[in-house]
Amino acid sequence: MLPTRTTLYDLDREAFGELLDGEPRYRLDQLWSGLYEQLSDPADITNLPKKLRERLDRELPGALRPVTESVSDSGDTVKFLWELEGGSRVETVLMLYSERATVCVSSQAGCAMACGFCATGQAGFTRHPTVGEIVEQVVRAAQRAGDRRVSNIVFMGMGEPMANLDRVWAATERIHGDIGLSARHITISTVGLVPGITALRDKPLPVNLAVSLHAANDALRDELVPINRRYPIDALIEACADYLEVKNRRVSFEWAMIDGVNDRRSDAEELAALCRRLRPSAHVNLIPLNPTPGYPTTGTPLKRVHEFRDLLEELGTNATVRQNRGTDIDAACGQLAAGQPVVLSTKS
Repeated sequence: MLPTRTTLYDLDREAFGELLDGEPRYRLDQLWSGLYEQLSDPADITNLPKKLRERLDRELPGALRPVTESVSDSGDTVKFLWELEGGSRVETVLMLYSERATVCVSSQAGCAMACGFCATGQAGFTRHPTVGEIVEQVVRAAQRAGDRRVSNIVFMGMGEPMANLDRVWAATERIHGDIGLSARHITISTVGLVPGITALRDKPLPVNLAVSLHAANDALRDELVPINRRYPIDALIEACADYLEVKNRRVSFEWAMIDGVNDRRSDAEELAALCRRLRPSAHVNLIPLNPTPGYPTTGTPLKRVHEFRDLLEELGTNATVRQNRGTDIDAACGQLAAGQPVVLSTKS
């Protein structure tokens, strides 16, 4: 159930114009610039009159209530835990580099896709965030980044973006058009919801598409990614091919390396064969499996991860090994659970 109150980033420019009816016209420009160019809270937009700032603070509160902020030992990864109206929680991850930053955004509170090796899927689904709740994650993380410019947004946090695509897309347009981030630096991920990929294909901005693949045959993928039973691999690859043809943007396959499950030579050969069906070939991101309490199977040792990458490249597939960041604060891929307990799996 969506929240009943309107919060600061729920309103688009037209709605703010109505709210400011009676104010000089330039006030809207000042407010919009303060919120989306300076990434300031209303109280800090000093070219607005004090009474107007107080009114905005009173009538349009922020949607995200801070619960905790965790910083990795290296200091380069920050995880925010937010509480939404109604008690649902989401997490946002900020990854800091020398002069820039990436924000990993949650598109749902929890997730209904039930991928067993993912802590978010183990914790279950509570609700869809609003457009404002999604946009505010980016703004709060960008404020925390300070002088480091946010250069990339990835919808790879909690949830399945395609299951909340209307709000994810409205937030993407706000991030692109108002915060000013190029569509080529925005990535929307999916575990394989084919209708969502088709809908994204027809959207106007050429964002990047990332598919959490993890297996290249239906029998194994049915087990690892249950939505595959509804949208099997052939349908998924066809949708990706259509996306490539229309958008001319690289499709990437995410592959969590699970020891003895999807890290064999036969897995590499099947994956390379799938990649060859896309022109140009898909890029593969290999992700050493991060530990979660609900999935006892361990990740592939790093040496074998690199060997798997080398084998893929020998087979003509471009592949990279993703650097895990924030594992010590449960902020890495597959670890976001918003502080919720997970159900221990009995699978071996």
